[in-house]
Amino acid sequence: MSRNTQNKRKVFNDPVYGFITIPNELVFDIIEHPWFQRLRRIKQLGLTHLVYPGALHTRFHHALGTLFLMKQAIDTLKMKGHDISKEEEMGVTLAVLLHDIGHGPFSHALEHSIVTGLSHEDLSVLFMNRLNDQFNGQLSLAIDIFNNNYHKHFLHQLVSSQLDMDRMDYLKRDSFFTGVSEGVISADRLINMLNVKDDELCVEAKGIYSVEKFIVARRLMYWQVYYHKTVVAAEQILVHILKRAMEIHRAGDKVFATPAFLFFLDQNFGLKAFQQNPEILDMFSLLDDFDIFTSVKLWMSHPDPLLSRLSSCLVNRNLFRIEIQKEAFNDSYVEAIKEEIIEHTNIGPDLLHYLIYSGEITNDAYNPNRDRIKILLKNGIAEDITESSEQLNVAVLSQTVSKHYLCYPKFITNQ
Repeated sequence: MSRNTQNKRKVFNDPVYGFITIPNELVFDIIEHPWFQRLRRIKQLGLTHLVYPGALHTRFHHALGTLFLMKQAIDTLKMKGHDISKEEEMGVTLAVLLHDIGHGPFSHALEHSIVTGLSHEDLSVLFMNRLNDQFNGQLSLAIDIFNNNYHKHFLHQLVSSQLDMDRMDYLKRDSFFTGVSEGVISADRLINMLNVKDDELCVEAKGIYSVEKFIVARRLMYWQVYYHKTVVAAEQILVHILKRAMEIHRAGDKVFATPAFLFFLDQNFGLKAFQQNPEILDMFSLLDDFDIFTSVKLWMSHPDPLLSRLSSCLVNRNLFRIEIQKEAFNDSYVEAIKEEIIEHTNIGPDLLHYLIYSGEITNDAYNPNRDRIKILLKNGIAEDITESSEQLNVAVLSQTVSKHYLCYPKFITNQ
């Protein structure tokens, strides 16, 4: 914050959009803050690089991408006559810039192991409130927009909805870095077609095909990237590594970890604890991918055979076999696998849950029961995309699809 003003108009060279300009001093100072810089050390796609080697981009990349798209969206809406003040522009810009600041390392694995009962959105709000104190209340409007407490609802929709700047950027960025072309969308076209009707964000009718492609791309990216079966297997192994490490640590056999990581291995913290004790958020702000993976590497030589086995599997990419199907797995099939695991490892039935995992994944590319994507017709009426689309696939894609998975070690021969 002590730098000269003229040094705060920085330009980032982004591989997806080209040059991204920092619009003002406050945005620059937020980006320079250690809590935001932490996002450089957290991969956007967690363990997905184990399948797509190029998927090493960070949440820092993504946040800057949403900043770029938000500037385009605001310019488009102002050009179409919608009143957006400088204060509102600043507020919605900061809201989207900070929308993911609450993500931890390997966020989804973390949310199922060392923190409980809270999401990264909850943590983002806590970080934003703390930053607001540090920046003398300059983030108050951004927080109201983020929490949908501001009277212009469409500003919140630009940050969080089924057609927001977050989704537009992560689809473009994740498809770029994974090389999965099915995720490519026309963000420029979508943004140029944005409009507002009755305080609701909508897309002009001539942009309907771009919206359809956006929904299709999102569905495909979930199955092909985010829910790729090998990624699911890797994430489940990490979840169980963290759970086993916590179990060992809390039983008195201390495990190696960085001070910030040890803090969360000692006990689970829920949202109320984060709200009441600022030290917990301070410690969380020190956690990144390096804390987790350095520990996992060292746990490969831990005397506990389960922790050692699981850590070695993840580090050396000797991942579990995973099956995915529409129906739940037959109990007798699962029991046969459990018996073979016991035979090969000599572990007791009480520890089997560390070597065989089952669960369900759901994909809803477009959920009409949530904040809807509205199409603005030429007659001035705004209606849901499922009503406007001429293509059957949009109606089909609005249906939630669930699949069951079963993970277990590759030495199992039962098929």
